[in-house]
Amino acid sequence: MKLLRLLLLVGLGAWAGPAGARGPGPAFRVIAFFTGRHDLAHVDFVREANQWFPQQAAQHGFAYDTTSNWQNLNAAFLARYQVVLFLDTRPEQPAQRAAFEQYMAHGGAWMGFHFAAFALTPSDYPQNWDWYHNQFLGTGEYAGNTWRPTAATLRVQDRRHPATRGLPATFVSAPNEWYKWTRDLRQNPDIDVLLAIDPRSFPLGTGPKPHEIWHEGYYPVAWANRRYRMVYLNMGHNDMDYEHGTNRALSSTFGSPVQSQFILRSLLWLGKGRRP
Repeated sequence: MKLLRLLLLVGLGAWAGPAGARGPGPAFRVIAFFTGRHDLAHVDFVREANQWFPQQAAQHGFAYDTTSNWQNLNAAFLARYQVVLFLDTRPEQPAQRAAFEQYMAHGGAWMGFHFAAFALTPSDYPQNWDWYHNQFLGTGEYAGNTWRPTAATLRVQDRRHPATRGLPATFVSAPNEWYKWTRDLRQNPDIDVLLAIDPRSFPLGTGPKPHEIWHEGYYPVAWANRRYRMVYLNMGHNDMDYEHGTNRALSSTFGSPVQSQFILRSLLWLGKGRRP
């Protein structure tokens, strides 16, 4: 297990929450699962997420740990944490999946990024987990993406949700590879779409393949499921310099201040342990 543990201590006590009130310990504890081995853009996102979230923990009074050992996805380990993050992949073993389902059914909270929702049959990540992809996320299978990673104008779809209150009606995201899905989330009464691509973003993507450039349509990029404490965000694929062989990051998922504010507000809402 690779475990990064960050506990914010001030003097003999610790900040108990975003408001700065003192208390016996962190306001809540977050555990971020990741694989960090496939696709340099996803690996780069994991790296920067594991830098950005500890900074937010220090400012807002929560604890942030990470692990790349998915065997830790079990009831005993999860009992230590109020929020689980999937930074890139998903659990693959039946026991891990069962433990996560039970964790969510009993009030646990979850935030997932980008590739954590990927499922395509046939592929190395087939759609073989109906509860997760059809019920929990509501997406079904992956149906395509834009290329290359580009910024988009995003529109707030639910201004009453705690994660979006105070955000502007529209804002420009960080560059990202945007996914689309086989299921229309607007038809699912359990899904609350929080952010979607605004039509002024079209055409979105630069290709070179024509299907990698979107010219119209409705594309949700962040949502919650009213039956669980969860938020999924399609962000998490940085632009990389593949063409010149440097493989360096050309963008940062946390490069958009408003998008970062939305991510933080989502996490703080999940940590409070309440649904809208």
